[in-house]
Amino acid sequence: MNVENLKTIVPSSVKLINKNGMEVIISSVGATVISLKVPNKFNELTNVVLGLEKEEEYLSEEYLEKRVYLGSTVGRYAGRISNKSFSINGERFLLHHDENNVHLHGGKIGFDKKIWKVKEIEKNNKHPYKVTFSYNSKHLEEGYPGNVKINAIFHLTDDNDLHIVYTAVSDKHTHINITNHNYYNLNGENSILNHKLQLECNKYLEVDDNLIPTGETLFVDNTKFDYNKLKKINENGFSGLDDTFIFKKDSQKVTLISEFTGIKMAVATNQPAVVVYTPLNLNFLSFSKNAKYLEYPAICFEAQKYPDSPNNPNFPSTLVKPNEEYRNETILSFSIIK
Repeated sequence: MNVENLKTIVPSSVKLINKNGMEVIISSVGATVISLKVPNKFNELTNVVLGLEKEEEYLSEEYLEKRVYLGSTVGRYAGRISNKSFSINGERFLLHHDENNVHLHGGKIGFDKKIWKVKEIEKNNKHPYKVTFSYNSKHLEEGYPGNVKINAIFHLTDDNDLHIVYTAVSDKHTHINITNHNYYNLNGENSILNHKLQLECNKYLEVDDNLIPTGETLFVDNTKFDYNKLKKINENGFSGLDDTFIFKKDSQKVTLISEFTGIKMAVATNQPAVVVYTPLNLNFLSFSKNAKYLEYPAICFEAQKYPDSPNNPNFPSTLVKPNEEYRNETILSFSIIK
């Protein structure tokens, strides 16, 4: 399937609901979270992810050309890969790349632009609470070896936890690094600059001008990347983030708080790193319910292995063997601060 074929597709979505009224809507277009409404301190629901006004807009050329990945499932490889290629067992695989020879987020037509199938829906008292989407990525799609079967599982619990699990199995050696690309704003509007953030990460990756890792890991201490203690995002001359943070051992956790809505989001994952991205503005998009956003409208937590691992043997390996299961688990836990 190519981008042109998407024009003829009618997208479908699944809404998950729990006993507290919390709800999440996931679209078949890119296995994309298009809405995530959670209880706030006013006994109302706040949509804490940025989503487009209409589901069909995720298929528009104007949106796709912007490469925003709004709430999408990103793969086969989340993040950047250098040298427009990688090698496995001495064989070189050429990837789609930009003018700087950089491959990003799975290529020209990555998982975010695919139509996923609804594989299974589980219900409780007639309300769906768990859905599994599936997609089969063919050998050499975007240059990657192996036929890969992928599942994207979204499970909403009555504890106000959203589990996002990605599994994949290949019939050949290949590199896999999938993530979710939600844009979070716990106010449901305006900016995230007054949100409080804690990253249980003591190191980050050094990058070059093209945001490709140099191979060096640096300590966050006494730098703008130090969010080990909970603090407002806009402290210390904040000027935006698009960086890979490395979790402390046995402490793969992120905390985000809005005092305005009272919503606290804790992110736990089995991945060794998280890419934190804060776009300056997204004014070129039309958001759901005409939500209005200011500078730094959202923050992304892309739980994954390191960018460019295929070309950095000292990084945690993203190489998956034939019939070996790849698994990325992330839990979003929502509560109200007192």
